[in-house]
Amino acid sequence: MSNGRRFSREPRAPQIRINHRIRVPEVRVVAEDGSNLGVLPTGDAIRRAQEAGLDLVEVNPKGTPPVCKILDFGKYKYEEKKKQRETKRKQTVVEIKEIKLRPKTDDHDMEVKVRAARKFAEAGNKVRFTVRFRGREITHPEVAQRQLSYLLKQMEDLCNIEQNPAMENRAMAAVVSPKPQVMQRVAQERAQREKDREKARAEGKSEPFNAVPEEEEEALHEPDDDDDDDDDGDGDGDGDGEAAN
Repeated sequence: MSNGRRFSREPRAPQIRINHRIRVPEVRVVAEDGSNLGVLPTGDAIRRAQEAGLDLVEVNPKGTPPVCKILDFGKYKYEEKKKQRETKRKQTVVEIKEIKLRPKTDDHDMEVKVRAARKFAEAGNKVRFTVRFRGREITHPEVAQRQLSYLLKQMEDLCNIEQNPAMENRAMAAVVSPKPQVMQRVAQERAQREKDREKARAEGKSEPFNAVPEEEEEALHEPDDDDDDDDDGDGDGDGDGEAAN
């Protein structure tokens, strides 16, 4: 039995066949000017491409017979990569940023979380607010309800409510998503940044590193108390201020 390691490999993208790598006996040929040359023996098609200083490139291997085009393969690869970058640039990827808080979160920290949430939404991300309960805090869900209602109110100019406050095990959560006009602005800004990056690459300049502001990073997590789940200091872990019998 072999004890060698197993490595998982991602499937490779289909390889484009050109010139003598095209091994079928005949192909349907499109000339460099876009005209249809019909079905030709593969060898004849390759010679025709070479005489023009170009390549025979298989553009539709599933055709019967496969469809090939006479073109400059180097230029073709460049244009395909350019199309892929353009498609990727136009795609809007929406992430969900979670901001955690506690029923005890004070007013100052609430404002920090509001500022962070607004920045996340302005960047095109959904925001999930989660209020986590400890001990007997869960017997007062109205506190979390008030907190989430306040947070949703502060986001209403930027976001639509995707999930109203609801209990999830020992937590209450709500989710908001950016409004269409916000997403449109984000898409425009991303397009401009991509153009700037393309220009910087063409000029041989390096791209600036954008770190996440410390305030936003802190807002993602509510700091744990020193006594873990024992918020009342009595050592019983229930947070109700009464010693365990």
